[in-house]
Amino acid sequence: MYRIWNSCSHIQFGPFNSTLQKRWKKPAVTAQTRLENRTRDLKLDKLAAQYKKLKLILNLHHLMSTRRRGPFVSVQLMSRWNSILGLNTATGAFLRKYPHIFEVFTHPVKRNICCRITKKFKGLLQEEDNVIRELELDNVARLKKLLMMSRNGTLHVHALRLIRRELGLPEDFRESIFLKYTSVFKLIDLEVVALVDRDKGLNVAEIEKWREREYREKWLSEFETKYAFPINFPTGFKKGAGFKEKLRNWQRLTYVKPYERKEAVRVRTCGGIEPFEKRAVGILHELLSLTVEKMVAVERLVHFRRDYGIEVNIRELLLKHPGIFYVSTKGNTQMVFLREAYSGGILVEPNPVYVVRRKMMDNILLGVRNTRQLKIQKEIKEETKIDVKCSENGAGSGDGDFAIPILERFSIHYTANDLSDIGDISKESGPTDKC
Repeated sequence: MYRIWNSCSHIQFGPFNSTLQKRWKKPAVTAQTRLENRTRDLKLDKLAAQYKKLKLILNLHHLMSTRRRGPFVSVQLMSRWNSILGLNTATGAFLRKYPHIFEVFTHPVKRNICCRITKKFKGLLQEEDNVIRELELDNVARLKKLLMMSRNGTLHVHALRLIRRELGLPEDFRESIFLKYTSVFKLIDLEVVALVDRDKGLNVAEIEKWREREYREKWLSEFETKYAFPINFPTGFKKGAGFKEKLRNWQRLTYVKPYERKEAVRVRTCGGIEPFEKRAVGILHELLSLTVEKMVAVERLVHFRRDYGIEVNIRELLLKHPGIFYVSTKGNTQMVFLREAYSGGILVEPNPVYVVRRKMMDNILLGVRNTRQLKIQKEIKEETKIDVKCSENGAGSGDGDFAIPILERFSIHYTANDLSDIGDISKESGPTDKC
């Protein structure tokens, strides 16, 4: 009997068999399985990879501007920031990959390798700051709408600070906006802001505007468009049996809209889990619509769960609706894009802040490609090397009058303050790792 049982164990049986009964469990559909089995959007993945490089460069610029002691930073010091930035390559090799952003040169006094941000990239950073300051009233309206979506009209400042750049807010938005417009905002605590009074003119969501256009331009019935969302599946998306019918029923499903007030928004009060999830989809859709580039890191959306009353897994909810959202895994963090806002990896309706950031991205994409400006800089550097060799051989020795003309002919133009900083640094003792 044992021999027969042992031989039968190697036979593939069906779910029910006269000899052996074997049952299979249906595989659980989790956020991880949805993420692995999703249809990829190559253009949005490529865009996410480019934004990762831009974020890395901006973080490096922030460290250079806050931790340096002079107009330049030595590459030796910058190499210590690899763990902070998450940079896996050598610092010098990374800097030389982007000559349109970083100027790498030899210090005229200490003769070590230093780096500074190019004037062109500094101008783009200043342009972005000026555009954000000019759009102050738009930022006020954006923050009011974010507060109006919350359950109690309050938000944690820390959550807003995490997506400050995505919202296009200034770095000091707490002082420049919340403390300036005291008739609109009220700081309950150091990290909690409340809305003084609701603005009825701002309680129209972006999805409502789309529904109105669909109703008027395409002559669709109100029943079809009243609770619908724009659906745009990626290329190659496979629709299973009964998928279209489920999607049609979900589009017609009623839900509590983002700016509608309700005492307690729970699963029991919404009539089930599906209307509750649809309300969460509407809130996330509106939040992404309020961002500059219609994209946010998924891990930062979690900080809005309590204020917005979202009691479901946000990442699983985003992956459950691939026609509305797209989650990209390129980079260290998962980024969620609003699919309807992009066409071919480009924002359909650009804004001034997005235009400036695209210029920054173009400088990154140029890489080491030669431009007329870089060629001129290389020629000046070659001439400078020749002048330095001539001076070392005795030309102009004794009085030191050759030093200032050589500095003026550098590709990097020194000012009086820069020269004074160089003089102060040359007097310091210790390792030569700072400029």
